[in-house]
Amino acid sequence: MDIKSYQSHAEGFIKHYLLADPFLPYTSVLAGIFLCKMAYDITQSFSSIHIKSYSALTKVKRTEWNNRGISTLHAIFISLMALYFVFFSDLFSDQRSLQGLIVFRSSSISSFGLGVSVGYFLADLGMIIWLYPTLGGSEYIFHHCLSGVAVAYSLFSGEAQLYTYMVLLSEVTTPEINLRWYLDISCLKRSKAYLINGVAIFLAWLTARILLFVNMFYHVYVHYDQVAMMHPFGYLLVFVVPVALSVMNLMWFGKIVKGLMKTLEKKDNKE
Repeated sequence: MDIKSYQSHAEGFIKHYLLADPFLPYTSVLAGIFLCKMAYDITQSFSSIHIKSYSALTKVKRTEWNNRGISTLHAIFISLMALYFVFFSDLFSDQRSLQGLIVFRSSSISSFGLGVSVGYFLADLGMIIWLYPTLGGSEYIFHHCLSGVAVAYSLFSGEAQLYTYMVLLSEVTTPEINLRWYLDISCLKRSKAYLINGVAIFLAWLTARILLFVNMFYHVYVHYDQVAMMHPFGYLLVFVVPVALSVMNLMWFGKIVKGLMKTLEKKDNKE
């Protein structure tokens, strides 16, 4: 009876407080920060036991190794959430006209996902600044600040959550980028896995960070009458953030193409 009573109180606490609308944004952000800490510790423990090259790394490189475990977990989580809300959920469907304007629609689950992402951006940004420039330069700080502000606004205001998830879908490229770093630091640049990874990055980047951004801009164009009804700050974010990220994505894509071409040329020369 005591166990059932405790379970009932715990479920009530979660339902009426932690997941209640007034507390959900804060709860989800804290959950995101907690998951980052958990991902860091799990990556550290797993790598120290199962990855031989991990123990040979410097302290700085081990920290970056663990940090990339955080970004990989976040990328997998938020990519799955984004895939669901952008392509499978009917929450943002045009056919649900009775649910109100698309730019003002949200749900507890969609808000929770964004909150976890805000928690990640806060935790990762804190690590980047604390260890600057070990984990990334000014471009990473700019990227995290811009993305974090946009996601936080969408979370707390409930506006433009569809467009936020469309942009967050670009995180699907993060695991491939991190895997490339892991292969590089493990002295596997000449392996077949490294070549396959380069091709995978090219295709994922082209799809998620170029073509899907074009699709988002088209959606904004078609629904501009709704976008214009948003708060001025939210309206500004809908245009400024995707455009700024698109410029960065194109610059990085150019580097990806050059790197892939060099790898393929080296392979051809060997053959």
